Amino acid sequence: MSPRPASVRGGVEPFHVMEVLKAVAARRLSHDDVVLLCVGQPSTPAPAPVRAAAEHALGAETLGYTEAVGTLAFRRAISGHYREQYGFGVDPDAVVVTTGSSAGFLLTLLAAFDPGDLVAVTRPGYPAYRNDVLAAGCRLLELPCGPETRYQPSVEMLASLSEKPAGLVLASPANPTGTIIGADELAALTRWCADNDVLLISDEIYHGISFGRPTHSAWEYGRDAVVVGSLSKYQSMTGWRIGWLLLPEALRRPVELLQGNLAICAPALSQAAGCAAFGPDARSELDGHVRRYAANRDILLERLPELGITSFAPPDGAFYAWCDIGHLTDDSQAWCADVLAATGVALAPGIDFDPVDGHRFMRLSFCGTSEEITEGIDRLVRYLG
Repeated sequence: MSPRPASVRGGVEPFHVMEVLKAVAARRLSHDDVVLLCVGQPSTPAPAPVRAAAEHALGAETLGYTEAVGTLAFRRAISGHYREQYGFGVDPDAVVVTTGSSAGFLLTLLAAFDPGDLVAVTRPGYPAYRNDVLAAGCRLLELPCGPETRYQPSVEMLASLSEKPAGLVLASPANPTGTIIGADELAALTRWCADNDVLLISDEIYHGISFGRPTHSAWEYGRDAVVVGSLSKYQSMTGWRIGWLLLPEALRRPVELLQGNLAICAPALSQAAGCAAFGPDARSELDGHVRRYAANRDILLERLPELGITSFAPPDGAFYAWCDIGHLTDDSQAWCADVLAATGVALAPGIDFDPVDGHRFMRLSFCGTSEEITEGIDRLVRYLG
C-alpha cells in the first residue's frame, strides 16, 4: 500500500529566501566568503537591556506557561508603547501576544475567515502571507501595485474590484519594497475597509525603521482593523519569536481560544525580557542601528547605477531595495543562484514576492554592516564586468 499523500495545503509554495539560505549553508561548508544580502534579519543581537532582563528572568522566574493571550506585564508594555509612540491608548485586553508576527497572522486568518473567503494582498508582497492565505483554504486576490501607487493599494483600486474581498492585508513599511503608506492614504484605506465590512490586517512590523518619512498605525483611524506588531525587526529580536496583535473586540476571544489550542502561549522568556525592549536605553541602542541602515541605504542609492540598476522602489523604510534587473535576466531565481555560486553574494529572487513579474526583480537587504554592503556591491560590479 502506498503511503498517504500530503494534504493540498501541504503543497504550499516554498518561501524562496529560505531556499537561498539552504544554498548559503551548503556554500559555507566549502567557502568562507558569503555576503548575506538576502535575508531580512538584523545582524545585531537583542539590545543590552533585553539580554540583561532575560538573564534575570532565567535566574528568578519559573518561565512556565503564561496566559494564552500573554502576560499582563508584556501586554501593558505594548500598550504603553502605543501611547508613547503614536499618542493613542490601547487596552491591554485588546492585545494578544503571539509566537512572532507570523503566528499572529495565521491566527487572524483562522479566527476571521472561513474557507472560500476572498482575501486580498498586494503584489509584490511578503510571500508567507500569500501562501498562508491559500493554506488556510481562503481564496487569494493579488492586487498588482506598481510605482504609480508607490507599490501600495489605493481606495480607487479596491472600489473597482468586481468582487469585494472579506479581508485586505497591508504592510507599511512594506516587504520587499520598503515603501510607506502616507497618513491620508492609510486613513482612507482604513475608512473604506470599515465602511465595506472588509477586515483590514495592517502589518506594522517594520515600524521604527524609516528614513525621513513617518509611519502611522491603522488604529489611529479606527479600531475595526487588526494590527500586527513584532519585536523582530526594529528591536533586532527575530529568533526570540515574539509578536502581537491589536484586535477588535469580536476577534479577541476567538484568537485566544485558537492560541490556547495551537501554541498554548508565546515563549515565556521572550515575554519577560521583551518588556525591556520598549525602554529608553533599548531605544537609544536601536536608533543607532537605524542610523546604520540609513547609511547603508545611501551606499546603495549611490552605487546601484554601477550595476545598471536605475529602477527600484523608493526604500522609505524597512531595509530592502526592490530592484528591477530586467536588463540582466528574465529568470531572477536562476540569476541569483548563479551570482551566489560565482561570487558568494546571496540575494533574494523577486519571484518570491511577485509570482507574475518577479522574474525580473531581486530584493537586496541592507540590514548588515556597511562593510558588507560595500563588499557585496564590489563583487557584483566585478561579476558583471
